[in-house]
Amino acid sequence: MANSNLAEAKIAKFDEFYTQYYYIEKEILAYLEYNRYVFRGKTVLLPCDDPEWSNFTKFFAQNFERLGLKKLISTSYAVDSKTYKNGYQPTLFEKSDSQFDQIKTVRNGKIFTLTHDRTGSRKVNVNDLEWHYLVGDGDFRSAEIKQFRDESDIIVTNPPFSLLSEFLAWIVEANKQFVIIANMNAITYKDIFPLIKENKLWLGATGNGSDMVFGVPAGTEVAESDKRKAAQLGYIGDYTRLGKSCWFTNLDHGRRHQPLPLMTMEDNCKFSKHKEVRGKKSYTRYDNYDAIEVPFTDAIPRDYDDVMGVPISFLYKYSPDQFQIVGMCENEDLYYLKTKVYTTAECKEAYFKKFGKKGTYDLNASGVIFKEGLLEKVFQRVLIKHRKTIK
Repeated sequence: MANSNLAEAKIAKFDEFYTQYYYIEKEILAYLEYNRYVFRGKTVLLPCDDPEWSNFTKFFAQNFERLGLKKLISTSYAVDSKTYKNGYQPTLFEKSDSQFDQIKTVRNGKIFTLTHDRTGSRKVNVNDLEWHYLVGDGDFRSAEIKQFRDESDIIVTNPPFSLLSEFLAWIVEANKQFVIIANMNAITYKDIFPLIKENKLWLGATGNGSDMVFGVPAGTEVAESDKRKAAQLGYIGDYTRLGKSCWFTNLDHGRRHQPLPLMTMEDNCKFSKHKEVRGKKSYTRYDNYDAIEVPFTDAIPRDYDDVMGVPISFLYKYSPDQFQIVGMCENEDLYYLKTKVYTTAECKEAYFKKFGKKGTYDLNASGVIFKEGLLEKVFQRVLIKHRKTIK
């Protein structure tokens, strides 16, 4: 499965994924296309980084003047907070600097800052970075890193996968702007989806839901299939591929204001390229929600004014100018949208009828439709309405 290595990373607390420069550049430039002053006069914090080789640090340092930054802050975790299968080897950067301290390198994180031209080159770039050891290990939850968070305007990073919810809450708590990498499945987390619904978080401008290649520490065990896929994309060596990667942000960009071109329900039923839609007289209604099932984003009918259940991949194309998110099909009914809750007996009966053996079918975990006379769960659905119908 595309996300098997990500799941394993969560279990093993292995979160050392180094983002490629290309992905960072492509994403950040998309915000500049929409608002060329978005970073002007701002302090950018790059926590969860390894500044001496981080592509986040390289990009923002090399583009300091182009972006019009006021200050760049990049921090890293101490070596002791990580897992190195072959032991830690100091980088050439560390060994060549008079500040290098073997004990501190293991126990303390590092901080790199950039504010001005130190070298006299008349250009502010990566050569002007200043660094020193942090007092602590660089954990973003520490009081030391919180101070840098509070000083910053925009936070940009690839946070540890295992701490995504906690990290995002840490940002939201301080009311900061952000651009971070996550996995698409995080959209359904009960502490993240409300932010999407309330228009406090949305998907970034590029690469959402696609494969992304990440560097990993030397000696890291990587599945052969992921190595091959990374190699096909031009990355050979200590790299892995993660499927369904995406950017989460609250910086505006033009692609979230592009409306989806849609057909009427009648035209979808006549001409849709999807056999699940084409040939029907109308769309299927859920048995447990007052909404219709729309299995594909491009099959959303433009003339339906009530609630529709759409795939979570809809959020790649979601424009808040065109649609309102009203909830999600889920077990806990956090948005009070369920019209029916199935009993244990009904779940067992539905399972037996569908699979011909004893078991239980968790019908309450999603939207449910009747298909060929049987109760059928659908995949995770976001519940939406056309914005024009909202008073």
